Amino acid sequence: MTKFCLTVACPSRRGIVAAIAGFIAEQGCNITDSAQFDDLENGQFFMRISAVAETGSTRDELTERFTELAHTFEMDYLFHDEMSKMKVVVMVSRFGHCLNDLLYRVRIGALPIEIVAVISNHMDYQKVVVNNDIPFHLIRVTKENKPEAEARIMQVVEETGAELVVLARYMQILSDRMCREMSGRIINIHHSFLPSFKGANPYKQAFARGVKLIGATSHYVTADLDEGPIIEQDTVRVTHAQSAEDYVSLGRDVEASVLARAIHAHAHRRVFLNGNKTVVFPASPGSYSSERMG
Repeated sequence: MTKFCLTVACPSRRGIVAAIAGFIAEQGCNITDSAQFDDLENGQFFMRISAVAETGSTRDELTERFTELAHTFEMDYLFHDEMSKMKVVVMVSRFGHCLNDLLYRVRIGALPIEIVAVISNHMDYQKVVVNNDIPFHLIRVTKENKPEAEARIMQVVEETGAELVVLARYMQILSDRMCREMSGRIINIHHSFLPSFKGANPYKQAFARGVKLIGATSHYVTADLDEGPIIEQDTVRVTHAQSAEDYVSLGRDVEASVLARAIHAHAHRRVFLNGNKTVVFPASPGSYSSERMG
């Protein structure tokens, strides 16, 4: 491990930043990027540091040596190897724009993830997935077999060692149990900017209301439908002259980019859960570069 990042969440108090920076320096490491946020409303502190281990310190060594300091400040912390790619399972139904966008970004190295499996309740994208040398799993879901289907999904997640599940327009509601088991590890793209437009046809609802902005919201999945902590959002302007079908077409591009940005933030350990909200730190310099630019 040469490059690593440290993520910290703890109660707010004086001296945290100085203590962490001093520890990093003492371990022969050089800080290359740092971001912090002190939530004065709930008294919580969040920090993310990127650093280079210049004297060969390993992640296990840093983790062990940091224990005493972490205990002093009541920290939840992790050291992450920035050179490793996060293993991800993608789930999709019959709309493939987000899946295809993710496959392309992964192929050019624009996302620091490895898609270890794609799960679908339909066969529409089986050839696309297999042609990218990724295992495809058809798991059909009905009211009668939902517990068994989710058990098979969790089996794929466990067997692949996936750290994250991405719902790339997967049109099935996950059970409360699965949402609890995978808390903070499932990201969804909701094809609506405003949370008030819920369910399967938010664009038609937006059209009926005559809105002037449509968009998409990427959030962590919870038992509350489409109301999990928000990671990323974006919008596109529309006018009275456009149809509900125009809304859908314009929305597809926003959905794909918003989901990719949310995954990028999560994979770079820039997202912290903060109650019903999230703290999302800016990207480190160079983290948007890809292996095949242009």
